[in-house]
Amino acid sequence: MNTFLRDPDMNASNELNLKDLLRIKLDVLRRAHRDLDAAVEALEMSGRPDQLGLRRLKKQKLALKDQIVKIEDDLIPDIIA
Repeated sequence: MNTFLRDPDMNASNELNLKDLLRIKLDVLRRAHRDLDAAVEALEMSGRPDQLGLRRLKKQKLALKDQIVKIEDDLIPDIIA
């Protein structure tokens, strides 16, 4: 039998906790948001931008921003003054 799979201390060091996973997801979402921002800007700078495509990109950007804010709220504890 593989003792590595049976030893909880060995596995614990290889596992990410929930906050680490949220931070990674937050980083990925922020990059995707920046990429969409660049795509929107490039489309707007083109001679005659596709309005439907532009609207879709902006909608995707807004959805990503909503996800980013939710994860930030989950990661940052509420401070009661």
